[in-house]
This record gives sequence, structure tokens and C-alpha cells, in this order.
Amino acid sequence: MRSWRAAAVVGVVGLTALGPALPAAAHGAVQRPASRGYACGPEGAASGAAACAAARAAADVQDWDNLRVADVAGRDREVIPDGRLCSAGIDRYRGLDLARADWPASRLSPGAALTVRYRTTIPHRGTFRLYVTNDRYSPTRPLRWSDLETRPFLSATDPAVVDGAYTLSGRLPADRTGRQLIYTIWQNSDTPDTYYSCSDVDFGTGTGTGTGTGQPPARGDSAAEPGADAAGSGSGAAPSARAADPVPAASARPDAAYWIGAVALGVVGLAGLVLVALRRRPR
Repeated sequence: MRSWRAAAVVGVVGLTALGPALPAAAHGAVQRPASRGYACGPEGAASGAAACAAARAAADVQDWDNLRVADVAGRDREVIPDGRLCSAGIDRYRGLDLARADWPASRLSPGAALTVRYRTTIPHRGTFRLYVTNDRYSPTRPLRWSDLETRPFLSATDPAVVDGAYTLSGRLPADRTGRQLIYTIWQNSDTPDTYYSCSDVDFGTGTGTGTGTGQPPARGDSAAEPGADAAGSGSGAAPSARAADPVPAASARPDAAYWIGAVALGVVGLAGLVLVALRRRPR
């Protein structure tokens, strides 16, 4: 009796330990300036905004870091249909496509240096391309490809991961005013996936001093949230203090020892459960 109970304990412990060792099926989204999915998700500062409530009523936005499409291979304008850019054409994210003028928007200054923080839950290699809307854009109309500039204002390939996020630096266009949108495309090179994010921003009257905060707002009124994201100010300068040195994206992925340990735990767990089954069979 004691032997099969001990085996059961071994099996349960092995399988339980295996669970945390396996990565979750999720990957990343823009944290600053906050994307709609991140702002309205469980970790977002603006989840109580009216636009976020409407998005949740239309579809699920809890899985904020998994808005991806496979096998796009740079054919974004062919694969993602007009009016569905913020959801990447994925039906369960359709609430992110709602045409509203009250989406939570981050304050930016035209012509400012901007540091973008792209939160990652599973790092990958790849290229980021960020586009800003043009003078044809209206927040009360579903986003179309023709509403975006044809060339990105910021692009980066294989940036480092720092404190759980990629840090991307660029300069905003100097001729933007009022509510606009930044569309981020992250095309992976080590998986077939491409990720999409819509970040609502507000350039105000266009008389800024050249320092964009990029801070996520607390409400849908473009008000910057005090003290948001203590990991950095998004003022366009690189963060001055970090708890850890930058880690290359490739190094952040699980290594061979990680997987060997995970497999070993799984084998131990399954062996224990098989032993239990054999012990309990009638003779």
C-alpha cells in the first residue's frame, strides 16, 4: 500500500513540476505607448475605460500577448484586411477594431525622440516595424492600410530584451497633431508568426517641446497616467537605471539543459503513474 502511494506522490510531483517548466503559448505586445490589447487587458492601466468595456463586450481581449498570424512573411497588406488591422483579422480580437474616438491614448509630442517598450512573454528573433497614421486617418472610422504611412518611422531587428521587454528607439514625425495611431508589426524570423498592435496616441496641438512621454493613460481622455510603468519614463532617452544588463533575445530562450530537465521531470511523473496503475491491477 505504501509503495503505490509513494509512487503516486512521485508521479504528481513530477507532472506538477513539469508544468511551470513549459512556456505559455503567448508572446508579446506594445506596453508603451500602450496598445489597445495591453491597455484593456488584465495588466492594463485603462481597463475600466468605456472603449475597453466595449471591446470586451465584443470579444475577448484577455490574451493580450497572443495577437499573431502565421505565414504572413511580409505580405501584411495582402493578408490583413482593411478595417481589421487592430485585430489582425482574428475574430476573437474583433473588439479591438471598434471605431471610437475615446480609446485610451498616450500623449506624445511631434518630432520627439520616443522609446517604445514592447513587453514579451516569450522572446523571439525578428524585425519590428512601426507606422504612424497619415492625414487621412479618422479615429471614428475602422483603420485601413491607406490610413498609414507607407514607410515605418521606426524599425529594429533583433533588439535586446531588458526587464522582460524589447526597447526600441526612434523619432516621431514632426507634422502630426491630435489623435493618431501607431501600428506595430513584429515579424518573427525564428517562427512563422507575425504580431500586430494598435497604439492610440495624442499629439495635442502640435506645439510640443520635443519630448514625448509615451505613458499609457488611465482613461480614454488622453490623460497621462501619473507614475505609470516605473520601469521607464518613455521620454525618448534610454532608461537610466536597470536592474539587469541587456540580454540578447536568443539567450532568453530556454537552453538545452532547461528542456532536458523538463523532459526528465515528465518521464519521472509518467513512470510514477504507470507504477500506480500496475500496483492497483487485480492479480
